[in-house]
Amino acid sequence: MRNYYLSLQSVNNMNNALYNQISKNMKNIKSGLNRLWAVHFLLLGFVFSVAVCAAQSAPSRSLLALSKGDHILAIIDPVSLKVIARVPVGPDPHEVIASADGKTAYVSNTYSEPFHEIDVIDLITQKPLPHIDIKPFISPHGLTFAGGKLWFSAEGSKSVGRYDPATEQIDWCMGTGQDRTHMIYVTPDGKNIFTTNVNAGTVSILVDTLVQPMFPRGAAPREEWKQTVIPVSRGSEGFDVSPDGHELWTAAADDGTISIIDIVARKLSGKIDAKVLGANRLKFTPDGKRVLITSLRSGDLFIYDAASHKELKRVNIGHGAAGILMDPDGSRAFLGCTPDNYVAVIDLKTFEVTGHINIGGGPDGLAWAVRP
Repeated sequence: MRNYYLSLQSVNNMNNALYNQISKNMKNIKSGLNRLWAVHFLLLGFVFSVAVCAAQSAPSRSLLALSKGDHILAIIDPVSLKVIARVPVGPDPHEVIASADGKTAYVSNTYSEPFHEIDVIDLITQKPLPHIDIKPFISPHGLTFAGGKLWFSAEGSKSVGRYDPATEQIDWCMGTGQDRTHMIYVTPDGKNIFTTNVNAGTVSILVDTLVQPMFPRGAAPREEWKQTVIPVSRGSEGFDVSPDGHELWTAAADDGTISIIDIVARKLSGKIDAKVLGANRLKFTPDGKRVLITSLRSGDLFIYDAASHKELKRVNIGHGAAGILMDPDGSRAFLGCTPDNYVAVIDLKTFEVTGHINIGGGPDGLAWAVRP
């Protein structure tokens, strides 16, 4: 009996020891789980914080770039050159512009059905909004924003128009009567409009003027838009107005010439046999001293001196390019290299390629979005 009692006591002691060990292990496990949950919640909080910070870190100045192949608008940080977001747009995006407050982007869809839509993108939420239907105008292309209004060209209607975002209505339009009215430039006061008419080989200058009525005497003057049509070379498409407002330069894809228009005299003042065949876009540098021309037929960027009209340099950037956008401080240019599926970054001091931004297939239209 004594041996049995001792054996039973030993078993009890073992059970107690085992129970104590299990309890200790359970406490350790519970403590470990608590620590794991704490780490889990810390990680969730960190991820949430990073996500919130990322959403808040979208720069006040963004580079907008269109991918024609992937049908997206890329929103890019111009400092890091990283794509912040890709927003879907319509079937044939060509040009993009942002509103003056940098909160909204507009994208023209030109050659695909339904032929009369301009996309609207909320740049804060980075989501598409309901599009603008510009019927009866068709094939919108060139876009600009001036005086709180969106101005557009309508190739298929040989016209230019103006859309008021406040009223959501087209509040003005005018026909050019010229074939394929393509790109558009509007002065900040909205009183002067410049367009290239590609197939007609002309440039239209539209000026808002006040006409004094002959009768009755003392009547108030009436507003009238007057057009001056200036012949240039067929295929003149990309153009720009010099920063001082004195000249307009346009390059022709067909014969590669550059036509120069005296804006004050409203007549052709010179032509350069630049041989920039396939010329697509042309832009002055912010200081007005240089002119950059891209071509979709060659892999070179052509750089001209604005004063002497002489070629300064050619820079190989790939297999061709379209859109050109200048950094406002004059340090860089961005080129939509359509055949190469990237946006090339050019140092405007050295005129060398310093980087590439991969946004998707067929980059073209470029613009700045600046929030005050």
